[in-house]
Amino acid sequence: MNRFASSAFLMRVCLSFAMASAIALHATSARAQQIDADQVVNPATQGKPDKPADQQKPPEERPHTYAMPPVDVFGKAPLREDDRIGDYQQPRWTADRLFSETRVYVIPKGKVEFEYWFRPTTDRDGSTDTQTMYEVEFGLPGRIQLDFYVVGHKTDLSGAFSVSEQKAEMRWALADWGKIWGNPTIYLEWTTVDSAHDLFEGKLLLGGNITSGWHWGSNVVWEHELGGAQENSNEWTAGISHTVKDSKVDIGVETQLALVNAIEAGGARGDFSKEFLVGPSFQFRPMPQMHIDVAPLFGATHDAARSKIFVVLGYEF
Repeated sequence: MNRFASSAFLMRVCLSFAMASAIALHATSARAQQIDADQVVNPATQGKPDKPADQQKPPEERPHTYAMPPVDVFGKAPLREDDRIGDYQQPRWTADRLFSETRVYVIPKGKVEFEYWFRPTTDRDGSTDTQTMYEVEFGLPGRIQLDFYVVGHKTDLSGAFSVSEQKAEMRWALADWGKIWGNPTIYLEWTTVDSAHDLFEGKLLLGGNITSGWHWGSNVVWEHELGGAQENSNEWTAGISHTVKDSKVDIGVETQLALVNAIEAGGARGDFSKEFLVGPSFQFRPMPQMHIDVAPLFGATHDAARSKIFVVLGYEF
């Protein structure tokens, strides 16, 4: 190849390289301008940018106690049912009834639950009064709980069933859980009875954790009949329960002591009858939102009923 041909070849290579470089530079510049244009926002049309779909806050729903996350108070509890939940930092087990006759604290704010009660009571003479109750519970702010009941009765197997009572109940806890020993809670209840006198009942509710998986409750009760013989019932109930399977099965024992008297024909109050019942208690949770309580109590004194059996089915909405 002569010198002229070599020079021409070298010139063509240089021109090709220069043209390729110019094209690449032009493309890079155009891309940079496009990016800058995309980043420029007209202040006149600027608005709040939409959040990504995974960061948008879903519509707020009423919380369910069985799904509430634990509150960090003393770290994670050994058992799920001992987790602290809700505004009052109460253990999860207090969100549902654990005992038949003994109440503990209040349910968490926002909770709504329905309970069905089946309670046959057999007296010493063999007659049985079967009581059924339909209850709705509401957890309100300020550590307040409201309950409403409709009560029906049936005597023995041949008796007619009739709805003859209505009850309204209010509870107020004095402080958040754990702030006062025993977590004291005031309980007031008014009962209207068809063809009979109304009843008023006041209670002091106490309860707490003995240790992880062991729970206790105790109530001091005064019930007064507002007319007629003005019967008074002075009661003390207590219960202790142990977790067999976390959030699934609990077993325990319950007691009920009642001293009952009334105004007799002469206008003076008669002697107290002494009624003491004791028996085991069981709680089963077939689903997180459902609990089933069974407590067969048996009379241990002559004045007490032969047996009083509680079956409670609760469902949280």
